[in-house]
Amino acid sequence: MTRSSEGWIRNFVDGGFVDPDENRGFDKSDPATGHVFTRVHEADEALVDRAVASARRALDHGWSDTPVRERVALLRRAADRIEERFEEFVAAEIADTGKPVTQARELDVARAPANFRAFADIAATAGQESFITDLTGGKQALNYAVRKPLGVVAVIVPWNLPLLLLTWKVAPALACGNAVVVKPSEETPSTATLLAEVLEEVGLPRGVYNVVHGFGSGSAGEFLTAHPGIDGVTFTGSSATGTHVMRTVAPRVRPVSFELGGKNAAVVFDDVDLDEALTGLSRSVFTNTGQVCLCTERVYVQRKIFDDIADGLAERAARLRMSTPADAATTTGPLISQAHRKKVLGYFELAEQAGAKVIAGGGVPDLGAALNSGSWIEPTLWTGLTNADRAVREEIFGPVAALIPFDTEEEAVALSNDTEYGLAATVWTNDIRRGHRVAQQMRVGISWINTWFTRELRAPFGGAGLSGIGREGGESSLHFYTEPTNVCVQL
Repeated sequence: MTRSSEGWIRNFVDGGFVDPDENRGFDKSDPATGHVFTRVHEADEALVDRAVASARRALDHGWSDTPVRERVALLRRAADRIEERFEEFVAAEIADTGKPVTQARELDVARAPANFRAFADIAATAGQESFITDLTGGKQALNYAVRKPLGVVAVIVPWNLPLLLLTWKVAPALACGNAVVVKPSEETPSTATLLAEVLEEVGLPRGVYNVVHGFGSGSAGEFLTAHPGIDGVTFTGSSATGTHVMRTVAPRVRPVSFELGGKNAAVVFDDVDLDEALTGLSRSVFTNTGQVCLCTERVYVQRKIFDDIADGLAERAARLRMSTPADAATTTGPLISQAHRKKVLGYFELAEQAGAKVIAGGGVPDLGAALNSGSWIEPTLWTGLTNADRAVREEIFGPVAALIPFDTEEEAVALSNDTEYGLAATVWTNDIRRGHRVAQQMRVGISWINTWFTRELRAPFGGAGLSGIGREGGESSLHFYTEPTNVCVQL
């Protein structure tokens, strides 16, 4: 049984793909060309209800009691099978997102088996707390924690790194004995559906993994988060959508794990290795066409080297190659959609109105007839803005950054923390004491020194403020996907 049927991407419920309803579908376009290449079956409320009921049956019929060693063995088989079907995942990711083939291979798809293996190892070696309590009369009590699966988990993933973030959530959820109902972004339905085939092939019991396609309000996303059979929600996406999800689950007091938006800062001190900093900044501003929650949109540069950094980063932006995603030389893909490009171009206008000087990009490229209907945009850099301007305060989620000078360390910290977001920051300096000092003052979930996007999968990851609630990664993920029960016995 396959995920596609006569040009449709189908929902996966209770161990099987659902035949599409011709009256409930939407087109999926290639962001690089703008051409429609498939239709997606939109799940109605009844199908979402079937998916949740299927997940509940899987829990009640033994999945939650499956020994950890069997669950982690299944995760390892899934990792192996993803690698066996690696190029299929690459093709699906490129079709959905338009990202360059090199990135799809080296980042997005490569991280999927890594996520499964990492959480297999973490779940297999995780311990439990225990305490001896002294009681009156010389007696003692033993207290120990038993972790049980959270239950049926709604997994809602965004379009920017769809397979990477999907497996980042599904792997620990399954390792802990949960059943999941996945709602991928309507922009990127393919890899979540392909993963259903893989999990079925490696023997995951029916109902443990379900996929429902659709939109947010009034569609599969709202039907899922509002469903009384859901025991928790893990969501990565915009802060506005996270707020809506939180309101939806609040009456039933369901736990949530949110990794939301960012308006991330980089601080560049004048003692830095210029080439190293420029290489890192080029990655952190332009990777995935700026469509990564961790990307840098604010670059604060010590005044002495401001012109050097501005000129050097503009020169590196000009080197980026926008072309067909299948070309290994392509470095920069399109934005995800025409609607998102319109949003980003709106910030170009706001920056211009605020007096920004464009030192790189600033518009829409001409890539020829084959690509001009796609959602392309030029990598763009501004100077002349301040923290008061909307283009510096609001998340844009495109290949853009504002460069702003500073004089003192204290000023750099204040400028970086002058935001409602709190996801990530990067400090560039050759003074190791200053690097640690500044990194620790950043009000963010992750603070890098002389690097960017370096991830340790065992470390906690998440944001503060508008950037989210909770932490994922390592045992932090196990804490979210389980409910602890303290057992106390008098000895």
